[in-house]
Amino acid sequence: MSSLTAIFGNSEEKSQDSDKLMELYWNRAELKKEFAGMRKERYRLQDRIKQQEGATARIQQKLDHLEELLIDPDWAHNVVVFYQLRGLGQRCERKLARFAEQLKQQREQKKHNSVLVGWNEQRKQESSELERQALEKRDLIHQLEDKLQSEQRRLTSMNRFARLFRGRSVMKLIDSLANQVELAVHEEQMLNESIEEIINREPPDHQGLDMSAKRSINLMILSFAQQLYIHFDADGIAHEVKEATEKSVGAINYGTQFECEQLLARIRQSSEKMEQATEFADVLQKRAKMLGEIAKFGENTDAVPRAGTVGKLFKIDPSGLVREIEIDIPGQNYWGISKIFSR
Repeated sequence: MSSLTAIFGNSEEKSQDSDKLMELYWNRAELKKEFAGMRKERYRLQDRIKQQEGATARIQQKLDHLEELLIDPDWAHNVVVFYQLRGLGQRCERKLARFAEQLKQQREQKKHNSVLVGWNEQRKQESSELERQALEKRDLIHQLEDKLQSEQRRLTSMNRFARLFRGRSVMKLIDSLANQVELAVHEEQMLNESIEEIINREPPDHQGLDMSAKRSINLMILSFAQQLYIHFDADGIAHEVKEATEKSVGAINYGTQFECEQLLARIRQSSEKMEQATEFADVLQKRAKMLGEIAKFGENTDAVPRAGTVGKLFKIDPSGLVREIEIDIPGQNYWGISKIFSR
């Protein structure tokens, strides 16, 4: 027997060797999989490093270019003007965005308040009807209890002879009245629970604006954007502000040092007047109404006027006189209006 084992080997040992080989095979497969994943991640990180190096190089080029401009005495004042105009454009964009957000919140609050008024009125009607039913049920309970007590007293006051002939019918009536009282009390309790449920009912969720409200808001946003244009155009810097937000520093020459100083003064004065101007709500409403008369919308789901349909600017003077100017504020994306419109 030992000789056969020596020749053919032990089956248990062969099974263990096979298990070890399988384990080594799966471990090797898992390692290859992990290695492939790490290699893929390395390539991704290398691409990100290249992208970041490219972005850093471009920023460095801009900084070097800006340094060269600031060193050059003929361009230093132009750089100051450029960034003052760009800063003014950014302030206008933030001002328009705040106006749009406040307008949206006001409209949403107004709509939600209207929904709450209707919801409260309906709740009041439901609770009033249930309260009326509860009062009627309470009156019925009192009547039944009075009648029950009366029959109980009548039964108690009966002599033996009267009980013999009428006692059973009186007892039957007492049982019936007791059941009616119990049922009425239960129904009153159910009514009170329903009233409590109505009182504790959660108000409806805050709902968004419908398409009509969004279009109205966008017309007001456009009206305000036109107001900003009119304000800065009066000081001759509306186009310059927009240009500074679109081009790079050094691409625009604003003139000599004296001309740059004059332009800086106009920028400062115009900016101060913009912050002080507040009494134009009626003008915005009137202009938005006129814009609504010419605005065209594509689909029923489009809240923003179709391109080119609101290419007129309505300038309204204090006397109410209206002048039309051909300029497409949305088309030229003044004050970043395209991303401010309510969608």
